[in-house]
Amino acid sequence: MSMTSARLALALCTALAATHAAADTLPPPQGVVSLSASASLEVTKDLLGITLNTTREGQDAASVQSQLKQALDAALTEAKKAAKPGQLDVQTGSFSLSPRYTSKGVINGWQGSAELIVEGRDMQAIGQLTGRITTLTISRVAYSLSRELREKTEAEVSGQAIARYRAKAADYAKQFGYGSYVIREVNVSGNEQPSAPVPMYRAKAMSAVASDESLPVEAGKGVVTVSVNGTVQMNK
Repeated sequence: MSMTSARLALALCTALAATHAAADTLPPPQGVVSLSASASLEVTKDLLGITLNTTREGQDAASVQSQLKQALDAALTEAKKAAKPGQLDVQTGSFSLSPRYTSKGVINGWQGSAELIVEGRDMQAIGQLTGRITTLTISRVAYSLSRELREKTEAEVSGQAIARYRAKAADYAKQFGYGSYVIREVNVSGNEQPSAPVPMYRAKAMSAVASDESLPVEAGKGVVTVSVNGTVQMNK
């Protein structure tokens, strides 16, 4: 490197160091306030998901697998008769087969399980279907909001939350003696929470399947909340 290049490099490093030093000594921004606001809306859940399963045990792996397959095929055949896209969708869940061991670590048999998942908006049809499936039993019942309903609700609630945030920003600026404000940074987030515990009806579901009765369903409600958080710069 030539003497001239070395001097230029040294000058550049010195300038950069001075810039960083100046930045470190800059006073914090004045008239900046952190704010948050939120809005919520209670809506009825429109999606029901039911998981049905069965377990089998035996000395022979092929036999256990065959029994599981027969039970699942029978349930799947019945479920497909009632299937309607978006209203009642059917899919197989987990299918497992594993050895069973004695206390001495010796295989003394096989055990396995199979699942069928039914989900959709037509809760009455889903409840009736579970009563017609006799080879599987209900292991889980869950209610939720569909993506369409959640997005629609969040869009509605977002407008309310943002309006509250802007009103709060204007009010704070006025109270602090400023004439206006500018949003520096903002974050908008949404979430869904149950408004109250929803009974699972598991015990009733078991007897319903055995007696060829439909599953009693009650969706309950969920609360969609949108929160707005950020900082604003208040101006004179």
